[in-house]
Amino acid sequence: MSEAELAFLDAQWDVFAHDHQRPPELAPNGRPWLTWLMIGGRGAGKTRGGAEWIRCQALGLPPFASEPVARIALVGETEHDVREVMIEGVSGLLAVHPPDQRPQWQPSRKRLEWSNGAVAQAFSADDPESLRGPQFSCAWSDEMAKWRYAEAAFDMLQFGLRLGAQPRQLITTTPRPTSFIKRLLADPAAVTTRAPTQANAFNLAPTFLDAVMTRYAGTRLGRQEIDGELVEERPDALWSRALIESCRVAEAPPLTRIVVAVDPPASATKRADCCGIVAAGIADSGLVYVLADDSVAAATPTLWASKAIALWRRLCADVLVVEVNQGGDMVRSVINEIDAGVPVRPVRALRGKWLRAEPVAALYEQDRVKHVGCFPALEDEMCDFGLSGLSNGRSPDRLDALVWAIHALALQPKAAEPRIRLL
Repeated sequence: MSEAELAFLDAQWDVFAHDHQRPPELAPNGRPWLTWLMIGGRGAGKTRGGAEWIRCQALGLPPFASEPVARIALVGETEHDVREVMIEGVSGLLAVHPPDQRPQWQPSRKRLEWSNGAVAQAFSADDPESLRGPQFSCAWSDEMAKWRYAEAAFDMLQFGLRLGAQPRQLITTTPRPTSFIKRLLADPAAVTTRAPTQANAFNLAPTFLDAVMTRYAGTRLGRQEIDGELVEERPDALWSRALIESCRVAEAPPLTRIVVAVDPPASATKRADCCGIVAAGIADSGLVYVLADDSVAAATPTLWASKAIALWRRLCADVLVVEVNQGGDMVRSVINEIDAGVPVRPVRALRGKWLRAEPVAALYEQDRVKHVGCFPALEDEMCDFGLSGLSNGRSPDRLDALVWAIHALALQPKAAEPRIRLL
C-alpha cells in the first residue's frame, strides 16, 4: 500500500476501535444514552477512545456521529492535564487527526478550532465555576474519578450541555469507589463500557505488561488500575483493603500443619450459595498462611466434595474441616464415597457468623495471618462483611470457610488427628 493509502486506513477509527471504545446504541432505560462511561485500566485505550470520539463529533463522522457539533467541552482535573493528555498527548486530539483535518490549537485561549467551525474549549475541574456560562453540544471528561471537586464540576457541566438535538458526554476514567462514580454508573440514562489493560496489549510495551501483572495482578491496586474494577469496601467491615494488602506474601515457609475447610451449600440449585473451599497452613512461628480459595458456585455435593479432596491431595493437607450444620452425616458420607481415606473433622456452628469471624479478624490485626498470593473473590467478601452480613444479602461462604480453617489452626486446642492415610 502507498503512504497515502496507509494514512487513509489509519484514519478509519471504526476499523480499529476496540469494543469498549464503541458506545452502545441505547441506555438501560431503552432510550438513546446521554452519558457514556468508558471505564478501564491504565493503558486500556481510554484517552485514544475519548480523542477519537471527539474527532468524530467535531467532523460529523459516522457511525459515531450523524452531523458535526458546534461547541465541545474538554474537562480534565487541571488545565495541565487537558493540554498534556487530552490535546497534546500521544493519544490526544492533535495526534488522532490526519494532517488535513487537524484542528488549530490556541493555548492562550485554551481552545481548538476546526476548519468547519467546530470549537472545543479546555476547562479545569479544579475550577467548577469556569463552566458557568459557556454552552456545548457534547463534552469529554477525563479521569473524573480523581477530580477533587468532581460533583461540583460535573453539575456545572450539565447546565452547559444545552445545544443541539441531543447533547451527550463521554467520561473516560479508571474507577474509584466514590459515591459519585457509583451514582453515575447506576444512572439509567448512562451506558458503560469496560476493559482491562490487557485489552490494549498490542499497543503497550510487553515489558510493561509483564512487570505490572507480576507485581500487581489480583491486588486491590491491580484490580483497580489494571482490570478497571470498582473495588469497594464497607466502613463497618471486619477487614479493610489496606489490612489485607499489608499481609500479602509471595510464598509460605515450611508448614507444620495444613487444613482444607469446607462450608457446603444448603442445596445445589443455580441460585444456591457458593460452596466455600479454603486451604490454610500454620508455621512453627505460629503464623497462619492462607494458601488457596477453590470455592465453587452452584455445585452438587459430588462436585464440591471432589474439589475439596483434590485440593487436600494437592497440598498434602492433614485434614478436611467440614461444617455439618447443613447436611450432617450426609456431608461426611459424600466425602467417604469419593475417598474413604480422607480424614474429616466435622464442625458445627453454634454462634453467628460475625462472632465466629471476629477473633479471626483480630489475628489479621495482630499480623498473624498472611495471604500467599491474591484471592480476589474471597477478599471481596472479607471487605464487605459487616454486622448485617454481606451487602448483597448472600451468604459469605468463602469467608466462612476461611474462618473455619483459621479456627482449626490457631484458635482451637489441637486435637489428635489421623496422619497416616490409606493409599
